[in-house]
Amino acid sequence: MSLIVAENISKDYQVVATKVSKDYQTGEVLVRALRDVSFEIEPASFVSFVGPSGSGKTTLLNLIGCLDKPTQGNLTVVGTDILKLDRHQSAQFRGDNLGFIFQDFNLIPVLTVFENIEYPLIIVKNTAAGERRKRVMAVLEAVGMADQKDKYPDQISGGQKQRVAVARALVSDPKLVLADEPTANLDSKTAYTIINLMKKMRDELKSTFIFSTHDQKIVGEAEIIYSLADGELVDKQVKGGKQNG
Repeated sequence: MSLIVAENISKDYQVVATKVSKDYQTGEVLVRALRDVSFEIEPASFVSFVGPSGSGKTTLLNLIGCLDKPTQGNLTVVGTDILKLDRHQSAQFRGDNLGFIFQDFNLIPVLTVFENIEYPLIIVKNTAAGERRKRVMAVLEAVGMADQKDKYPDQISGGQKQRVAVARALVSDPKLVLADEPTANLDSKTAYTIINLMKKMRDELKSTFIFSTHDQKIVGEAEIIYSLADGELVDKQVKGGKQNG
């Protein structure tokens, strides 16, 4: 099943959002989670969306991650118009192009560290066993967890669990990695370690990293920072400069 390639979209961008809005109906109340949000993200960027709870960060990451669709506007991710994808095409697109890192790690407790990382290669990619082992060991080495490969999630620390989550997100060689509050359950020292690990992986693999956070200590680690408030994009900061709007 072929995906829908967006026309007239520059290949210089991994994500292009144009006047994106998202509404949710709660009973008789219409909630606008995002309102006319527009931005562009280049390949191999390290980008953060910041704002308080309820500002629209998670909603926006869900849209970019093809887990939901905008109510209005246009959204192109990795050169694909995601509004035109059906459910099966969306799942194919995620498996082929995206990696996800979650704040609560989302590791499977009955699988070892190695097996957790291997899982998407079996379920999504149907990768041969020899190639799976090669790729899993490569990312384990990269995140410094090769010596923990046979342990189970309840036998390692929170920081180690997030390292495993980073490795799992990267094992499929995604073009784009999305991380929703990836340091929320970590202490400050470990949080910086994880963010720097993500940045290191970006440099080595040239994947684009987009993460959300409300932690002001972590915000400064991003190279481009988009600020959200009440569903609107209110500010853009670029390391070494600042652009409003």
